[in-house]
Amino acid sequence: MFSGYCPESFFDEMFQADGTPRRSCRSVVEAISQLPPGEFQRRQKALDRALLKLGITFTVYGDAGGTEKIFPFDCIPRIVDTFEWNHIEAGLIQRITALNMFISDIYGPQEILKDGIIPRELIEQAKSYREVCRGLKPPRGIWCHITGTDLIRHSDGGIYVLEDNLRCPSGVSYVLQNRYLMQRTFPRIIAQTGVRPVDDYPLRLYSTLKHLAPEGVGEPVIVVLTPGIYNSAYYEHSFLAQQMGVELVEGRDLTVRDGHVYMRTTNGFEPVHVIYRRIDDDFLDPKAFRADSMLGVPGLMNAYRLGNVALANAPGTGIADDKVIYAFVPEMIRYYLGSEPILPNVQTYVCAIEEHRKYVLDHLDELVVKAANEAGGYGMMIGPHASVDERQEFAERIKADPRNYIAQPTLSLSRVPTLVGEGFEGRHVDLRPYILYGQQLWVMPGGLTRVALRKGSLVVNSSQGGGSKDTWVLARPFEDATSEQSREAFGTQ
Repeated sequence: MFSGYCPESFFDEMFQADGTPRRSCRSVVEAISQLPPGEFQRRQKALDRALLKLGITFTVYGDAGGTEKIFPFDCIPRIVDTFEWNHIEAGLIQRITALNMFISDIYGPQEILKDGIIPRELIEQAKSYREVCRGLKPPRGIWCHITGTDLIRHSDGGIYVLEDNLRCPSGVSYVLQNRYLMQRTFPRIIAQTGVRPVDDYPLRLYSTLKHLAPEGVGEPVIVVLTPGIYNSAYYEHSFLAQQMGVELVEGRDLTVRDGHVYMRTTNGFEPVHVIYRRIDDDFLDPKAFRADSMLGVPGLMNAYRLGNVALANAPGTGIADDKVIYAFVPEMIRYYLGSEPILPNVQTYVCAIEEHRKYVLDHLDELVVKAANEAGGYGMMIGPHASVDERQEFAERIKADPRNYIAQPTLSLSRVPTLVGEGFEGRHVDLRPYILYGQQLWVMPGGLTRVALRKGSLVVNSSQGGGSKDTWVLARPFEDATSEQSREAFGTQ
């Protein structure tokens, strides 16, 4: 099935430039190649039916074909060897440590601003900066409890951080369900390849949330707060609540009395101690943020300030999601930790800086331009693929509001073979590992590999036609499997 596959000029995660499989991928490639004609396609179709039956969906707003979509899944895995994963893990732990220190500093003494490492106006003009959070002291001093960091591999083979997601990062439910489906479809190859498990994530998430409980509360009541069924990630909210064995609630299910949060139940009001909130700051508490919010809980921020309830992630963490602030994370690492970044940023031009802005406007046909606070592939222009009119439109946007834009070189994202018709073609991917910060920092071994299913596309977001793959992190340095082991692992004779 791989006989016609060509990595072309891109870095391929499964094949080397000469077309031979990478050492960590040889047994998987061999096993797939030895499947009977049509068998791989049959198993892919079985996976598609399982996705539909399980209701693994996401929501696309404004789509004439309907808002509820099955999240596409391709069953060629992305494989990460042990040594590379150790490097990624160390880099993520370093990065989240620095980001947590940064958020604490920004809403506290602001030493990094006083020392001129980051221009003060970039913070104060950020849409995600919350003045109401000044002086907050979150439980255990932790602001970002759940993080999803987007990584890409460039054509030089290096791993780069593309962006940080510290408000309400989504997608981990697809990681868990992808692995469940792959274990049903190819159980022995996963076991024999030595793939690290991911199914303990809900337990680790629960432990992280429990760690935040107010002092003296031995068995805290934990809830997942969702905006409701029309939210694009509602499937994930309900899935994680079910997996952790906690209640899924909406704002109307909670009330604040005398500085404490209570949940309405059939047996009366029950105290709530920890809230895993999947609602943005703006809608969290109409008394503290947007007064017109019908999704949040009036008085919640006061209960939080008093220490009677914990919120994960802490309000205000969105300041570190701002793509302009992202450009300064390497400086944060040097400033707070006194060390060099293990995982580098993508080169970034901040349009609020005059010299950067001039360069961006002169090179729009070469760059990717992004709005500072957009997500899901929106508010973005890929210069080499844009028309003259589109580039002119973005030039005017940048001139009108330079603080709201950054630009980056157009990167050659790595590719992974993906089933297209009867064979495989390369499709571009990124990787979103998930990091939990409780008693210690823990990185899920793997994460969500998102794949751009449209040929030539660099946009991997599900809302823009992307799908996902299972990510296999090898538990030990890879040892080649024999042909016999490979055939057995895939259930072939």
